[in-house]
Amino acid sequence: MIITYYGKQFFKIGKGELTLAFNPVSKNSKTGITARFGADIALVSVNHPDYNGVEQLSFGEREPFVIQGPGDYEIREIFIKGILANSEIGNPAKDGSSKKYINTIYSLAVDNISIVFLGVLSSAELPNEAREAIESPDILFMPVGNGGSMSAKDAAKLASTLEPKIIIPMDYSEVSLKAFLKEMGEEKAEVADKLTLKRKDLEGKEGEVVVLRTS
Repeated sequence: MIITYYGKQFFKIGKGELTLAFNPVSKNSKTGITARFGADIALVSVNHPDYNGVEQLSFGEREPFVIQGPGDYEIREIFIKGILANSEIGNPAKDGSSKKYINTIYSLAVDNISIVFLGVLSSAELPNEAREAIESPDILFMPVGNGGSMSAKDAAKLASTLEPKIIIPMDYSEVSLKAFLKEMGEEKAEVADKLTLKRKDLEGKEGEVVVLRTS
């Protein structure tokens, strides 16, 4: 498995000929983030231009199967569970502006590695269904205190309670990432351009933070 990060919550996970994409940034986003490639499966947590750019995931004859919302799915022998949660997008701390959205948390496994993608989660209080579905994931994609997501302190608290083996911060600013790493006691966290993982690489890991640079 190879994980690549493009910014905000836009990730690509590749395993052999299979490509998954999470929360692709739309051409209508004001972030300036651009990346385009062919994907087999696209997962969208929130219907917002920063996270719903599925048009960026078609290349040649490759068109993604799009998952956008709660439910149980099976595509290419991958079982995916989408769980309803709430979200606020904006910057209420800065200018008081925020808008409520429906957010979907995704739980799945690729190459026998369990993944939980929290999406644009605004509160450390998870719905009961999410708590029941998420149990010590191998990889946790965690939003970290930027653009309306929960504070770095709350993010660290939630990450610790979920007991993942690896935590990948996303949707962060330099300030919020620094605060999150301090809360986690991981100021010297590994920083990488991409993350390449096999099942055996997870042995002995417990709450390790890996920061991915944007491609």
